[in-house]
Amino acid sequence: QLQASGGGLVQAGGSLRLSCAASGRTFSTYSMAWFRQAPGKERDFVAAIRWSGEHSYLADSVKGRFTISRDNAKNTVYLQMNSLKPEDTAVYYCAAAFGLGDGYYRPTTYDYWGQGTLVTVSS
Repeated sequence: QLQASGGGLVQAGGSLRLSCAASGRTFSTYSMAWFRQAPGKERDFVAAIRWSGEHSYLADSVKGRFTISRDNAKNTVYLQMNSLKPEDTAVYYCAAAFGLGDGYYRPTTYDYWGQGTLVTVSS
């Protein structure tokens, strides 16, 4: 089970840190990701990190502003979001995949999903 938190309302240029807490003893074997979905749009890839934490990936739209990290001792993955823009407004979902491969950007790659947390960036 994945529980996302940390969303909220922030002004453009501000920062938020999202957290996704996972239950279970096998968290460290799962690769993790964040996706987002704006109203009326498809769910888009934001960031992913492999189970070891050694490799991470970011969507072009968030490179230089967002960072993904994980703490396997706390069964938690984080998304640090800086320099937020109104176009970052969306519901953010965390997801877990046992086998990631090269499809880290595809929603269909992931086995488990959290409930989502809303991020609203005002201009």
